[in-house]
Amino acid sequence: MSGDSPMASPLRSKNENGENNEHTSPQQLVLDVAPLNCVPYVGPTNPDDKSVSPEENTDDTETIGPAMIFLPSETTSEDLDSIVACTKHGVALTGAAATGTMGPIIGLVDIGVLEDSYYFRVSLPGVSPDKKDFSCDIESDGKVLIKGLTTTGEKLVVKNSQVFHMLTQNLCPSGHFTVSFELPGPVDPEKVTSCLANGLLEAVVKKR
Repeated sequence: MSGDSPMASPLRSKNENGENNEHTSPQQLVLDVAPLNCVPYVGPTNPDDKSVSPEENTDDTETIGPAMIFLPSETTSEDLDSIVACTKHGVALTGAAATGTMGPIIGLVDIGVLEDSYYFRVSLPGVSPDKKDFSCDIESDGKVLIKGLTTTGEKLVVKNSQVFHMLTQNLCPSGHFTVSFELPGPVDPEKVTSCLANGLLEAVVKKR
């Protein structure tokens, strides 16, 4: 069938090596569109490949800030103890503290050091201050275990005999939680001064 086609089509030619070169017709529009998502592809590693990437070929160890470990709500106490044991300077969260993804985060920890004592504060927004719902245990080796109950995240809130239906639920969901971390050194558990108020637990414990 002879005759020029009204539609633009790519032209192909062969170079000296016999490979096809594709040329786009000037009548065809070239669209410059930014990709929706651009992630570099990293293929599977070859166990026989002895090459080392430039990033790995360094003797310097990069130090990053403190890390937070998020654990699923079904984690067992044995799993938690194992992770805490091998993470000396980490923070482990379980239950409502681990599943709350919006709003103020439960379990953020700051630690301070003095010549004879340690100071720490823990963010606990929406946590019940009732002694039957809250506990903070400090062991002599510096391990701190906080257990509590959050009171936010409910669908209905009763205030002054009025029942409010919550339109948004961005605070931590209600439920039991634990926060555990380790102080830099051994302490005297009998010499602790602590206060839980306005969603913040503050404590000073003497070194041993």
